[in-house]
Amino acid sequence: MQHVRHVTSGPVPKDMLDLKAHCCPLYSGLDSPLIPWPGLKFACVRILELYGKVFGQEELCELIIRKTCGSCKCTKDSHDVLHEEWVNVRDRLGFKPVQDPDKRVSKERSYSQGYSWVPPGLPSHKVEKYFNSLPSNKVPKLGTAGEKYRDKQVVVQLPKQDLALTYCKHVEQRHHQSYEDFINARNEIALDIGYARECTYHVECPKCQKNVEPGEIGVFASKFGDTVLWHPTCFTCTECQELLVDLTYCLYEDHLYCERHYAQKFKPRCSACDELIFSGEYTKAMNKDWHSGHFCCWQCDESLTGQRYVLRDEHPYCIKCYESVFANPCDECDKVIGIDSKDLSYKDKHWHEACFLCNKCRVSLVDKQFGSKVEKIYCGNCYDTQFAARCDGCGDIFRAGTKKMEYKTRQWHEKCFSCVVCKTAIGTKSFIPREQDVYCATCYEEKFSTRCVKCNKIITSGGVTYKNEPWHRECFTCSHCNTSLAGQRFTSRDEKPYCGDCFGELFAKRCTSCVKPITGIGGTRFISFEDRHWHNDCFICASCKTSLVGRGFITDAEDIICPECAKQKLM
Repeated sequence: MQHVRHVTSGPVPKDMLDLKAHCCPLYSGLDSPLIPWPGLKFACVRILELYGKVFGQEELCELIIRKTCGSCKCTKDSHDVLHEEWVNVRDRLGFKPVQDPDKRVSKERSYSQGYSWVPPGLPSHKVEKYFNSLPSNKVPKLGTAGEKYRDKQVVVQLPKQDLALTYCKHVEQRHHQSYEDFINARNEIALDIGYARECTYHVECPKCQKNVEPGEIGVFASKFGDTVLWHPTCFTCTECQELLVDLTYCLYEDHLYCERHYAQKFKPRCSACDELIFSGEYTKAMNKDWHSGHFCCWQCDESLTGQRYVLRDEHPYCIKCYESVFANPCDECDKVIGIDSKDLSYKDKHWHEACFLCNKCRVSLVDKQFGSKVEKIYCGNCYDTQFAARCDGCGDIFRAGTKKMEYKTRQWHEKCFSCVVCKTAIGTKSFIPREQDVYCATCYEEKFSTRCVKCNKIITSGGVTYKNEPWHRECFTCSHCNTSLAGQRFTSRDEKPYCGDCFGELFAKRCTSCVKPITGIGGTRFISFEDRHWHNDCFICASCKTSLVGRGFITDAEDIICPECAKQKLM
């Protein structure tokens, strides 16, 4: 017996189907008196079948099973397939037991080596070598993801309904012989089980065209002849590219296939029940094949064959269910907007085309500009009359459909949102607000940026200030020699800066003795007498060279002498 367990985050009884988690269409009605087993929320496949027989509800049981298993509203990948008994593929296929003991596969042999299956044809000491050549997540080691992978591939690649009529529910009596003929022909011509062996000579792998080297493990398939070997990782289905489970393969046009995809080369497969279709009449829809009664509404399970349907999220819905589940109610008349009506929407509201009207004058708004206010829609004229705001630039209203530019609490027409100086429209470009006006970056710089008093150009960085006036560093120079004064001591005359040297040469008093300028920078002291000036160090007696600073002195023509020298000169 097999169970299908849905992988859910909540607690689910072991080996049971959670009908709610599987989105069973009858879940909400399971407590209804119409259902013969009220309260049933979890069940395994066998229990559901038993209930169906006891209460005469086989069709209802089949619907639940099909919705939650074979045609579940979950992907096949979201289920763990569990086998209560060890699966022997040869027995599953109905093959006779192999006579060669080296090619037999048994539960005891597999489990003793720690695997759920080991390749036939290999002695025990070479099994590990075989599995080392496969991806680790596909090695059927007990208790690993590889074991689950093998369990799943047994069910997917070798569906029971393809192997015996006993497992089919939808092959009609008149098609039984066709089914048997197909099975017999497949088993005779195409279906077989490969086995692994050690390669003893160079042979090219049919899939990758690389050599299977002597000493390597290869896979042999008798229907391809005695000289053909595959790498273990290359022994895959041509259609699905999965490793052929337990080396079971079908031959078709010199290519390997799993049984599922081999069968689909000859017969369509119903996407609902997963059985092959032997009837000449079947439904093709959504790029899939279906038994005539199995192409059903995803919601109510009514047949859609010959009916109109709507595809939503890759699932088909009858018109009634689609309109009930997905169609929007009209905001005007509250009736459902059916699939034959145009659905006009704005924000989260929807209207029939005929109901899309101005809330005031009732004129149609289809293909016209409109405005909305307090969840109501209005034509352009009615909206402007009652609600339109006004532009802070020109004072006119914003008509419906007009683009509006906003900044803080102010708003403008797009053409009115312009620089107050050059009148250029700003649009989405950067701008600078100042008081109540808006400036483009260029005009703002021209009007408000700091300018050098010398060159009148904008100071972008590194300026200096002298007497509250800004200068570029490179413009703040001596007015005479143009030497930069930034960071240096300087003085000024007539509001112009001069370096110390130039100021002394041009404007300073000159020492009567040494004739050099007396600059006065740094607090230099000097002595003046009548129209003559001396450095302190130069103010000395012309005869004895003694400093006269702070002493009396006597003039002698152009010279100055101390009193002592004056006395000697008079004697």
